[in-house]
Amino acid sequence: MHCSRKQKAICACPVSENAHHRRRGFRMTGYHYYIRRDGNTVCTRPPKLVGAHVKGYNKHSIGICYEGGLDVQGRPKDTRTPEQRSALRLLVAQLLHRFKDNIRVCGHRDLSPDLNGNGTVEAWEWTKQCPCFEVSSDL
Repeated sequence: MHCSRKQKAICACPVSENAHHRRRGFRMTGYHYYIRRDGNTVCTRPPKLVGAHVKGYNKHSIGICYEGGLDVQGRPKDTRTPEQRSALRLLVAQLLHRFKDNIRVCGHRDLSPDLNGNGTVEAWEWTKQCPCFEVSSDL
């Protein structure tokens, strides 16, 4: 799970995310799904293609990005709308049904390195705040 790191006042779209990923040297958007503020879910990369959203985890994962993730001051914050929350839950349920074995639903930050080796990635170890909410308890 990812956020687009856009402030509420800044409009983003799958086209701009695609352009951002192309500027970084990717062929297309790295996320498989993009969820707009109105809850519209856009397939931005076919799920059969390997993603480009979390280094070291792309080969066996599906990337979902929601539009938002920053407050008006540009600080990380859970800015999901009720429509996005609903769309995320529906999409995750569909993906869990489709890919039944050995599944972990998590945020980008949860895949940060476990620096102290205690088996848990704690907040101080996060390399990013993304997606700005606790995925394991919210989805």
